[in-house]
Amino acid sequence: MRLAALPLLLVPLITPALTQASTLSVCTEASPDGFDVVQYNSLTTTNASADVLMNRLVDFDATSGTLQPSLAQAWEVSPDGLSYSFTLRPDVQIHKTEYFTPSRALNADDVLFSLQRMLDPAHPWHKVAPSGYPHAQSMQLPSLIKSIEKTGEHSLRFSLNRPDATFLATLSMGFASIYSAEYAAQLLAAGTPETLNSQPIGTGPFVFKRFQKDASVRYSANPSYFAGKPAVDNLVFAITPDANVRLQKLRRGECHIALSPKPQDVQAISADNNLKSTHTAAFMTAFVGINSQHPPLDQPAVRQAINLAFDKSSYLKAVFENSAEAANGPYPPNTWSYASELPGYPHDPQKARDLLKQAGLADGFSTTIWTRPTGSVLNPNPSLGAQLLQADLAKVGIKAEIRVIEWGELIRRAKAGEHDLLFMGWAGDNGDPDNFLTPQFACASLESGLNFARYCDPQLDKLIADGKSTSDQAQRSQLYKKAQTIIQQQALWLPLAHPTAYALTRKQVEGYQVSPFGRQDFSKVRLAP
Repeated sequence: MRLAALPLLLVPLITPALTQASTLSVCTEASPDGFDVVQYNSLTTTNASADVLMNRLVDFDATSGTLQPSLAQAWEVSPDGLSYSFTLRPDVQIHKTEYFTPSRALNADDVLFSLQRMLDPAHPWHKVAPSGYPHAQSMQLPSLIKSIEKTGEHSLRFSLNRPDATFLATLSMGFASIYSAEYAAQLLAAGTPETLNSQPIGTGPFVFKRFQKDASVRYSANPSYFAGKPAVDNLVFAITPDANVRLQKLRRGECHIALSPKPQDVQAISADNNLKSTHTAAFMTAFVGINSQHPPLDQPAVRQAINLAFDKSSYLKAVFENSAEAANGPYPPNTWSYASELPGYPHDPQKARDLLKQAGLADGFSTTIWTRPTGSVLNPNPSLGAQLLQADLAKVGIKAEIRVIEWGELIRRAKAGEHDLLFMGWAGDNGDPDNFLTPQFACASLESGLNFARYCDPQLDKLIADGKSTSDQAQRSQLYKKAQTIIQQQALWLPLAHPTAYALTRKQVEGYQVSPFGRQDFSKVRLAP
């Protein structure tokens, strides 16, 4: 993303619209990778596609911690956990746009298309995603789902090869969004299936209008939305990479909501009667992924030394301004299987040097640190964070070169395993602790690229798999605690922080809530006069 593109946002394309109470403008931090959400794994893309344009069979309600009906109004699970039957709402209208007019409402064919394209290599749409389907692959859906059968115009049955306690929660994730099979057939017949990524069609609260990379995404309210038309008539994502500029635009009234503010910005608006902040404890973990396939990072002692070398308390104070809690592992403390007994790695440079010497690296070694150019909830100040890590590693003899890489390229190259040390973050999508383990540490996630530690261990993989095979929460907790022990002993990550997620808004914004998962719901937001 180029800061040079920012002036495009300051022309009278957006500002006058804010004089109309029917347009909600949101300052976001980056362009989406695209709008065919199944191809990507970044929150930015999920927010711009799945969260506003799409629906899933079920939704996870963060407040109650339960799964709620969405496109499916009811479902039944067989006693053996191998069969899931869904009944769809009969009244769901598919978006009508300048480029597509549906001939029918949503039905079971749309669900079949949306899932089968990810599961079946012989499906005509399977190869449309050039880099595959990262979430479906890492969640092992192709091996989990035995078959999907249409049992009626608005009913389906999923048959599984094995019980999976996370299956329903997985279907609430952004990548499980349901597409129009009719629109897909139209694109395929025209020989332009890639158009789905730039001209999306969904059933959600907003309808896609247009996208200008590094500038804006525009939507209009869906008047036929099954949950009721949104309170605003239009939605604009004003793509503004610099947090300082997002705050300036909020103060000037050019945005109603500013996402991912810096911690000091939250304090800065406290005396401004026109602005307010909202926050929640985020179900997220910021970390540095350590590529265990790159020597000498393939040695556990070296990865442990990196953990010991880092002064985490100074990092939290400088980068998060103490608005985050120190992380000792993959899970936030509010996760029901969080292993509180694991001590983590203290700041101990001498022990780090001793471990490097034992590994035959008494003179240290050279490596690279990858980070993004602009801040986010999970990395408010990428430059400062990378410099602090670089300085701490230098004190124990590790020479680390910082490489600042644009977000889209960073994700693409990291998924290919090109990085050494990678500043990254993960947000659990559905409240289930497996949503951290399977994507980040399962062997199947090496293929999808989400396993940023590039680590595959049969023992760890079995613990993760066994944890999904039972619905007994106590048993799952014990298995996941053992998994956390391996992850910490192997030092696959340098865990950094569990942040507090904030958003800044104009005072007239009502009904907006910050999600602990980083998801965005603007369907209930209204602008007071």
